[in-house]
Amino acid sequence: MKKFSFLLALLGLFLIGCDNKAALEPKKVHWDRDMCERCKMVLSERKFSAQAINPQTGRKYLFDDIGCAILWFREDKISWENEAILWVNDAQSGEWIDAKTAFYDTENITPMAYGFGAHKSAQSIKAGLEIIGFEEVKRRVIEIGK
Repeated sequence: MKKFSFLLALLGLFLIGCDNKAALEPKKVHWDRDMCERCKMVLSERKFSAQAINPQTGRKYLFDDIGCAILWFREDKISWENEAILWVNDAQSGEWIDAKTAFYDTENITPMAYGFGAHKSAQSIKAGLEIIGFEEVKRRVIEIGK
C-alpha cells in the first residue's frame, strides 16, 4: 500500500510539473546557423530578424526580415496568422519586442531590403524619419510582394 501511495504521489507531482501551455517567449537564435523559414537565408543580422510562434503548439518559425515573415503567412496560407505571436528585433538594441505593437521606421538596410526597422518606442526613431505601425508595414510588404 505504501508503494502505491508513493507512486500516486509521484504521478501527481509529475502532472503538476507538466504545463500544457505553449511557450510564447522568443526562441534563442543560433546566429549564422538558423535559416529563414521563407527564403532559407541564414539569420545573421541581429537587429532586423523576426520570429512567429503558433500559440496553439508553441512551434517557432524564424525569419531574417519582417518582410519574409509577413509574406510567408500569405504565400503558405497559414491559418493561424491572426493569432500568431510575432517578435522582431529592436533596430537599436537588438532585443526582442512585440512586432504588432512596435513602431517602425522605413529607411534601413535590411537582409531582404524591405527597409523596416522596429523600435520599442517612437521616441527612439531619428527625428524626421517616417514612423508607421505594424499594419502599415504589413500592407506595404504585401504590395511589394505582388
